[in-house]
Amino acid sequence: MSADGLWAATRLELAYFSGLARLAQAGGRGCGVVLRFERVRPTRKAKFQPLRSREITPQFLDRLLRALRRWNCDVVSPDEVLTRLAQPRPGRFVCLTFDGGSRDLITYGHPVLARHSAPFAVYLPTAFPDGLGEAWWMALEQVIADHDRVGLVIDHAERHFDTATVDDKYRVFRFLGSWLRSLPPQDLASAVHDLCARYGVDVVRLTREAVMSWEELARLASDPKATIGSATVNYPRLANVGDAVAQREIAMGGAVLRAALGRDAVHFAYPYGEPGSFTARDVRIVGQAGYVSAVSAIPGVIGPGTTPMPQMLPRIAWDGRRCSLRALRVLLSGLMPDAAARLGRRY
Repeated sequence: MSADGLWAATRLELAYFSGLARLAQAGGRGCGVVLRFERVRPTRKAKFQPLRSREITPQFLDRLLRALRRWNCDVVSPDEVLTRLAQPRPGRFVCLTFDGGSRDLITYGHPVLARHSAPFAVYLPTAFPDGLGEAWWMALEQVIADHDRVGLVIDHAERHFDTATVDDKYRVFRFLGSWLRSLPPQDLASAVHDLCARYGVDVVRLTREAVMSWEELARLASDPKATIGSATVNYPRLANVGDAVAQREIAMGGAVLRAALGRDAVHFAYPYGEPGSFTARDVRIVGQAGYVSAVSAIPGVIGPGTTPMPQMLPRIAWDGRRCSLRALRVLLSGLMPDAAARLGRRY
């Protein structure tokens, strides 16, 4: 978490223990929050876990849902978020969203969600269950975890990085991850394939093993509480592609979902979703493609005085190991909406 994020978390904790959040709630204030998760799986003991902030445990998910029930806070679907958005006082609510279609969700997450009868949304890059997708961040994690020195070509020059210590591994993962995200899709694929060939990692197999198959997705989609949305086909950083590619990725993701699951896909998630990863052009294409909502990874809340576009909804990436439920309760009270923007500066 960034220094800004730590300060925001501290302010939220102070607001909780001071009782200000309860006073704000009693006074009728309140906000809605769309939470962003990726994987749901048990705690692992490995010291190098660069993607850990994108995970929650089944136990945390259970505690979250129990807490929301105690607080009389509604857990809602993306459709209900749009209904609340049209109201002058949307009230307190949480929408649970999961990016990527991880197999962990059906193994560990869905049993918890079903036990609580909780609505949830999954945003899926359709190349992943097709067995063609490449979750390059998983491959990068494996390469760095398994080696004490890593080399690859950057800007036409061979570069080598020491990854012997855990601190080195985190530093190199952050640097290479940022560099890879900056590349156009073709250059990104070439760099990842070069890295994987050097160190014997099959990125397609790695992705296929981590993500649900179409059969598993169909089983998940049969839950009336589930919303399956699109996150393009190949999960490109849309700001790095031309108009034709952006149009194809956005439109085809929904079309593939309709063909595979037999239902319209009307909700969308921008790949990566952080500021700069998509543009006004992409927001326009999303609307033209018929999506009634689209979520970003730009943190924020939905409440009185906030009027986000349906095609650019804020989400907060919630790390259950670093962000407490007390902090979430303060955000839902509507007391400190500015803290949401600082909390989200994490990836």
